[in-house]
Amino acid sequence: MPERTHPNVTHPNVTDGGAGDAGPSGAVERGRVGSVWRLRRRLEVTYAVAAMVLMIVAGLVVSSLVRLDDALHTRSDVLAPALLSSTELVSSLVDQETGMRGYLLQGSEDFLEPYNEGRRAERTLLADLHRRLVERPDLLARLAVLEDRIRAWHGDYADPAINAVRVGGPAAARLLSPEFGKTRFEAVRAAAGDLEADLRAREVRARQHVTAALRFLIFALVTGAAVMAVLLAVIARALRSWVTRPLERVSDDARTVASGHLDHVVEPTGPPDIASLAADVESMRRQLIGELGVARAARSAVEAQAEALRRSNRDLEQFAYVASHDLQEPLRKVASFCQLLERRYGDRLDERGSQYIAFAVDGAKRMQQLINDLLAFSRVGRTTDGFVDVSLGEIFDRAVGALSIAIESARAEVTADDLPVVRGDPVLLTQLFANLIGNALKFRAETVPAVHVGVVDRADEWELYCADNGIGIDPEYAEKIFVIFQRLHGRDVYEGTGIGLALCRKIVEFHGGRIWLDGAVKDGTTFRFTFPNRRLPTARDPP
Repeated sequence: MPERTHPNVTHPNVTDGGAGDAGPSGAVERGRVGSVWRLRRRLEVTYAVAAMVLMIVAGLVVSSLVRLDDALHTRSDVLAPALLSSTELVSSLVDQETGMRGYLLQGSEDFLEPYNEGRRAERTLLADLHRRLVERPDLLARLAVLEDRIRAWHGDYADPAINAVRVGGPAAARLLSPEFGKTRFEAVRAAAGDLEADLRAREVRARQHVTAALRFLIFALVTGAAVMAVLLAVIARALRSWVTRPLERVSDDARTVASGHLDHVVEPTGPPDIASLAADVESMRRQLIGELGVARAARSAVEAQAEALRRSNRDLEQFAYVASHDLQEPLRKVASFCQLLERRYGDRLDERGSQYIAFAVDGAKRMQQLINDLLAFSRVGRTTDGFVDVSLGEIFDRAVGALSIAIESARAEVTADDLPVVRGDPVLLTQLFANLIGNALKFRAETVPAVHVGVVDRADEWELYCADNGIGIDPEYAEKIFVIFQRLHGRDVYEGTGIGLALCRKIVEFHGGRIWLDGAVKDGTTFRFTFPNRRLPTARDPP
């Protein structure tokens, strides 16, 4: 397809297409990379940058969450429980030392209950400390020092003293130096204090890390929200600059053109995609201008033809008036005077003279009938005031009544189904039924004529048929019989002008239907014709 361009602007696939691009400034604009980027590429780059920024912000948020989780884990799951276990361990050691002293002084096993409880708690607490500090070697080293000193106090003083009292009574405890035991226990206290002090210091630092991580998380979230707001503002501005504003301009230009200002030029603007769209609209505008000229010329031709048609219709109406009055008057005179001549001078005329007079009278009458039929044919659609709801059953009865003499003379049987109500002209529909039934009576066979008018509901139309047992029509003449003045028989065999079926077709088509010969029927003749089974559109109603 050839590219459509605008004569005053650069093609939209080359530049941004905005107004004012011509000249040096336009050359500079065309030199910019972004000015030739299509809208899709611009949006891809914008969204890629936005995605990278959001990924960075998301990384900061995730990093801060990891830091916060690690700090909380260190403080809540390691240091705080370890500090509590350390404090309880010291408490259990003090209980052991107190119970041991009471036992050394009294020698009663009851005093050893705190000592034994303390030993059990000691083992549990040391195991808990080992489990919690397994990933912290420096704290494990302090815990190992504490364990060594606890074992030294138990092995060097506490256990020997208790065993001595069990063997020799309270007096045996004096054999061991209390100062030695005190020194060992103070060493235990010092090691426990060092461990607890280190745990407390680390717990304080962990709390500070939690606070710092929480602050960093808040900072990351606030920064992310701010970046998101900025990105949304940038994207909104970009969409406004690249999409909505250029589309609004093109839309305004298109509306201006659509309102009738076809001389308004649609200027390409915005990215190449939208500039191309504007160029297409401009091309459509130019095409409309060209087609408008053609339409105006055609309209002038149609108006001239309509005026010629109106003049022709006036001439036809004048001709119809002349035919119905002026032409028939001489025919009536010819027939009347010929008949008068026959009555007055009939005894003086020979057989051939009387035959000539009969020929003249018959010709005049046939000419009158032909004129009347032509007038009826030409008046279809011109003398109708409007369509009304018409009961075809009543129309059938009216037509049968008009043909009652012919029906009685032929002793014909004329029947009908329960016929529907349609929109139409009662006079024309009566003429239709009368012509069809009259043809059935005229072209009858040797048997008694039987004519039936039936109906079939076809959902969107009524299909009626007029069937008889007459001489029938060869299917090869199915179209010829509806042409005006076309006859299948000579006038000496069957009278008529050859207009009847042409008039029937014109009446049916005027009512929005169609009529045809049913070629599948072998005996007799069946004509089928249709009417819409809903109200005809107003446009079809005669004025």
